[in-house]
Order: sequence, then C-alpha cells, then structure tokens
Amino acid sequence: MVPADTGTSDITTDYAPVFNGITEHYGIHFDLRAGASYAAVVEGMCNDQADIAWFGAVTFGQAYDRCGVDLLAVDVKKGNASYYSGIFVAKESGIEKISDLKGKGMAFGSPNSTSSFNFPVAMLIADGIDPAKDLEKIIIAGSHSASLAALAEGKVDAAAASYNSFGKAVNKDAIDPAKFKPLAKSQPIPNPPLAMNKGLPADLEARLRKAFGEIHTKIDPAKIRGYGGKQVDSYDTNFDVQKIFDALGKLSAVTKQVKTEMIDKAGQR
Repeated sequence: MVPADTGTSDITTDYAPVFNGITEHYGIHFDLRAGASYAAVVEGMCNDQADIAWFGAVTFGQAYDRCGVDLLAVDVKKGNASYYSGIFVAKESGIEKISDLKGKGMAFGSPNSTSSFNFPVAMLIADGIDPAKDLEKIIIAGSHSASLAALAEGKVDAAAASYNSFGKAVNKDAIDPAKFKPLAKSQPIPNPPLAMNKGLPADLEARLRKAFGEIHTKIDPAKIRGYGGKQVDSYDTNFDVQKIFDALGKLSAVTKQVKTEMIDKAGQR
C-alpha cells in the first residue's frame, strides 16, 4: 500500500478489517504492508514482490505503463467513487485566487502523490503559474499532513493536499478551520484503486474480484473502509479503468521537467 497518511498513522490499519474479513469468508490470506514510499510500491509490484497493491491514480498509471497491472476495485460511498485535491491557505492571507500565489511559498507532498502534488501542480499551471519560476519558495514535505503542517506553522503561504487530508487534520486539531480555508478544488479524482499483479493466476483474480465485490455483505458495514480511513459502502470491482486514465490525462502539463525543476528549487532551501 502506498504510504498515504490520510487515515491512521499506519495506512494498513484502515484496511485490515476488510482484508481480514476476506480471509475469514473466502480463505484468501494476505500479508498487508505499507511501502517505504510511493515509488517503492510501484517497484514492488513490477518486481513481483507484491500480488496486490493499493495505489493513487498516478502510481497506478506508473505501474500500468511499466509492467501492466489489472484493476481490482475502487471504494464507493453513496454511488460516489471519487475524491478531491485542493490548495489551502490562511483565511487572512489575502490570497483569493491561484494567480495570487505568484511570489508566495507553497508546500507539496510526495512528487508521486496524485492529490498532494500532481493535481495541485496541474491547477497552478492551468492558471498561468510556473511553479519553479513563479513560486518564491517550494517545500516538498513528502506527505499530505506534512504539507498542511508547513502551512499551519507559517512556513509557507499555501499547501497542497487532498480534501480528505484537510478534514483529518481538522479532526486531529492540526489545522484550525477558523484560520485556514480551501483556495482551489480539483475535478473529481477516482478513489485510489486496488490493483492486481499481471502474473496472478486467472482463477485467483476471479476469487479476489468476487471477494472484494461481496465483502460488504459478509462483515459489519462499519468495517468497510476506504481512502482516508472513511467508512464506505462497498468496493466496485467493475469500475471503468478508463476513468482513471481520463483523470491522468489532465496531468499532461505536469512533466518530468516540471517536477525536476520544482524538486531542484526545493533543494536550494
């Protein structure tokens, strides 16, 4: 599992009840681990060290392009299988639109993160901001919570994170909602998907799809958790993978060069 920090301190804790339920009801056993980094999860999948992975949309795309993976499931709540990325600022900052960020400092999560880096950078570029040239300061904080912490501590003027992460930070009193607000909200992004290694036997793939598609009918509904540790209704094992690719298509402006220039600028400080 990519080491997203929007749920508990250990992402595997959020999902353990679902996997344990599948073991109990379908006899499929798991060794559930968080990767050391987003990139490490892609490496693990493509080096056949993992049979299943929980990705963000960007890392799913990276693994798909590199070694091929099969979409397993996406969590769904009230028919919705999406979440949002955002850019957050202090309410009293005077920053009212993305273009106001020119000359300001901004924090981001991991460069491989869909919602704490790639979509916020795409939003900046779409509004005419060249991140490496126009931002006065860049912090690559490495995670959603660290990005928001940099904002809360006054180290930057804006922070990139998912809306899920912002809500978690508010619930943990790490962010005061009376002092901070969303500046921009992304388009809907497909929830982080579960994917299967291409090398899995077809009969095991079929058993996994059946298990994830039915597990909400087998265990306590409160144990069905999804992205950010939120309670969800079920897992959609028929989710259209093209929706993930369509979302990734919005990130074409976030090139390797853009990322390299941003990382270089962050390293200067």
